[in-house]
Amino acid sequence: MTRPRKAGDSQKWPEACGRCAEHHKIAVRWPDGGICGYCYQQAKRTRGTCACGHEGVLPGRVDSLPACRRCSGVRLNVDCIGCGKEDELHSGSRCWSCILALTVDRILSPPDNQPPSPELQAVGTALKSMKRANSGLTWIQQPHVTEFLQQLATEPVITHARLDELPASRTREYVRGLLVEHNALPRRDELSARFSDWAEQALDRITSPSHREITRRYIRWHHQRRMNQMDEVTRGTFLRAKQAVTVAIELQNWLSDQGTELAEVNQAHLDRWQAEGPTTRSIASRFLDWAIRTNLIDPSLKLQPHRRGTSRRLDAAAQSELVANLSQRAEINPRDRAAAILVLVFGQQVSDIVQLTWDKVTVTEELVTITLGTVEIALTSPIDEPWRELVAAPTHHQTAAHPNSNWVFRGGSPGRHIQASTLTQRLSTAFSSRAARLGTLHELTKLAPVAIIAEALGYSPATIDRHALASSANYMEYIETLRKVSAR
Repeated sequence: MTRPRKAGDSQKWPEACGRCAEHHKIAVRWPDGGICGYCYQQAKRTRGTCACGHEGVLPGRVDSLPACRRCSGVRLNVDCIGCGKEDELHSGSRCWSCILALTVDRILSPPDNQPPSPELQAVGTALKSMKRANSGLTWIQQPHVTEFLQQLATEPVITHARLDELPASRTREYVRGLLVEHNALPRRDELSARFSDWAEQALDRITSPSHREITRRYIRWHHQRRMNQMDEVTRGTFLRAKQAVTVAIELQNWLSDQGTELAEVNQAHLDRWQAEGPTTRSIASRFLDWAIRTNLIDPSLKLQPHRRGTSRRLDAAAQSELVANLSQRAEINPRDRAAAILVLVFGQQVSDIVQLTWDKVTVTEELVTITLGTVEIALTSPIDEPWRELVAAPTHHQTAAHPNSNWVFRGGSPGRHIQASTLTQRLSTAFSSRAARLGTLHELTKLAPVAIIAEALGYSPATIDRHALASSANYMEYIETLRKVSAR
């Protein structure tokens, strides 16, 4: 990735660059003039086919077009002594890919000079084949990554169970992801496993042995049983389960402080506990519902529910302005602009957006379509532009983390999509995704029947109907209007 340019300084660097015409320090002099450091780096990384037919690095310029060294007269060493190819050199007259391969072999080799485990060999092959070798070298040379991989290299066989025994860290999970993505380990439900590990630690926070046993049953027979029935645990399910258990623990610890067992809790206890804390305490209703179903508490007990319809909505004028300005926001990359369109135009939840795959998107010269519900939706100009940019310049194949990724919004972990919280944070530089989504649904329900909106956007009719009620466009009113018109 090209580093961002600093502002030029004509006082410090009076001579303008022969290519970009900006005032930066001149790094080299070539036939087309003094070349600044930024353009010099770009020239070393420019590849293609010269007018003469030569394929490789094209550092020079002939008639304003990239050209090979011979045609342009540029003197630059890009001949790797390792692989013999033309490429930007890293050190010792070797290219980045060759240095990466040497580094991978050095780090992954066991101390006894035996071959690494088959699992690590698969990861090593993937790292060596990275098209963006500089990213791989930067990652593997981080001290904590090097130390972890060298420790792993001493293992004759690597399994999920063995990885679980190592200290928890982001590096451990990233390497696990690489092993899975390159078929060195079987795929497993990581969020389910993470919840089990987290739950065991959470139980230690409970002060009463009886409450600890109740919570253990709640975790096992409510949350873990539900997760075991899912094809794959979603991040939303994972986070909601953690939140529900956390609040349940807070409630039971508070009861213990009052000298009260869960079986003795009454409505006065719940009202006082809820009034003394944040609104998130209403989430304990999930635990109380389970406790009622399992005959642990009085079935008449309840918490005050969170009031719906109190969230801020983005008005129609603000939404239109944001959509119109998206193409002019150069600081927002095409992937984030595509996500912004799904929120602003189609009222999509970020948790659904991150799970979008390329088989739901079709890009042709004439048309861009996307399927959100059961209907294929055509995207007109200019909201089709980010999707065309993504197809024209894919990058998922350049690292070992996403060799065959079908995610539109791929994440930092190998083979996985971006986290909804991360995308929400990125979009927050332009707008609140929640306010924008609610505003979009509020406006859409004024324009079409509930059933059509739900089918097109992938929402349940009940959800859209709630928004329709808020915008005075209830579907039954729509049907009644049609009936009156047809009766005339």
